[in-house]
Amino acid sequence: MFKSLNAVRIGGREVLPLIEGGKGISATNHMSSGAWALAGGIGTVSAVNADSYDADGNIIPQIYNGRTRRDRHEELIRYAIEGGVEQVRRAWEVASGKGAININILWEMGGAQRVLEGVLERTKGLVAGVTCGAGMPYRLSEIAASHGVHYYPIVSSARAFRALWKRAYHKAAEWLGAVVYEDPWRAGGHNGLSNAEDPLKPEDPYPRVKAIRDVMRQEGIPDDVPIVMAGGVWNLSEWEHWIDNKELGAVAFQFGTRPLVTQESPIPDEWKQRLLTLEEGDVLLHRFSPTGFYSSAVRNPFLRELEARSERQIPFTTEEVGEHVFELDAGNLPRGQKAFVTQGDLFRAREWAALGYTEALKTPDSTLVFVTPESKAEIRKDQSDCMGCLSQCSFSSWADNEKNTTGYLADPRSFCIQKTLQSIGHGGDVEQNLMFAGHNAYRFKSDPFYSNGFIPTVKQLIERIVSGK
Repeated sequence: MFKSLNAVRIGGREVLPLIEGGKGISATNHMSSGAWALAGGIGTVSAVNADSYDADGNIIPQIYNGRTRRDRHEELIRYAIEGGVEQVRRAWEVASGKGAININILWEMGGAQRVLEGVLERTKGLVAGVTCGAGMPYRLSEIAASHGVHYYPIVSSARAFRALWKRAYHKAAEWLGAVVYEDPWRAGGHNGLSNAEDPLKPEDPYPRVKAIRDVMRQEGIPDDVPIVMAGGVWNLSEWEHWIDNKELGAVAFQFGTRPLVTQESPIPDEWKQRLLTLEEGDVLLHRFSPTGFYSSAVRNPFLRELEARSERQIPFTTEEVGEHVFELDAGNLPRGQKAFVTQGDLFRAREWAALGYTEALKTPDSTLVFVTPESKAEIRKDQSDCMGCLSQCSFSSWADNEKNTTGYLADPRSFCIQKTLQSIGHGGDVEQNLMFAGHNAYRFKSDPFYSNGFIPTVKQLIERIVSGK
């Protein structure tokens, strides 16, 4: 029989050790996070370009009118603050004072610090904590402490947490709510794999979490400050040996994928139904994201097209060098530009052109990728429409600095992440947009809880989780 799951003290509140993962751009909102808190856990509002509403309750489309990227970036920050504040207020009303409401921020999103400050300034007393990952958020503890809320850094290794603690977090030790260990091989969305780790060889999370606890103990952090296991958690019965485990100290569990398929989940029904059909292996860990991070998403036609695009790729030189002595005569390069390739790559380029991939686009790695004229037009438009949703974007070469550029050529092998996530979150084609999901998403199809297409309420899901199933 599954051992009972008791409430624990996290971030100064008695809650179930169950945390809703904050999924960016409309995949988590006030309905799901408020319901999660109402059921006694920690609901997490995504403060990543969250939706706001007009006087009639309709979602306000995030349309950008600025002439420059900098102008559009300022519009994006205003949208993000207004949306974050509105979602927190509505989540608080749904929760009715139960559980806790956290907000989730991606440190590498455009204007992250300004958005975080803006939301916290206008939601005093409503937000219990800030969960933050996607980068090394050294200022997270300082900002959270200044607003009297707890902070929950997301890390994928003990080394990362030690660096954060030594450099900054020890100055605000009392505001550390928990440390979130996000498994880089199993979690959905962006993942924190380091260059020393093999993306094809998942590691056991237990020793990695134990290593984090060891660092916490070395730094004098009490064992009752939980480590949150995030990524790959489905049934708690599979994690029973983690609960009340003295070696690990206090633990909690974060669920990102399972809350997507609930009645309160704001994602479109088409997305929910697609998740119910996935097979094992349908979620791909890839590096197409313009953030530069690995990320995990459903391997639908959108993702497969990116895979195929990168496969239609050859190196080139601007002068005859080594084996690159054959002038490229396919790919419609701009007038006056020349590219030299190997003989084998010349034949490949001609074959691609014959199939309709007649446009060669340069990458920052001195390669050419071959796309159709329609794809080229879409890529160029998306790049020119950039609104700076990331601190640095490889796809558009935007950077949140004085020159607003990374200094590198825009990379056509990537995509506009803001565009596709806004689209899928608001009814766009689930096959032609990026669909984030954790690697356990295939379990929807085999879990009897979801038999006959059953979609539970958040309350029913939490009851199921508490039972160990």
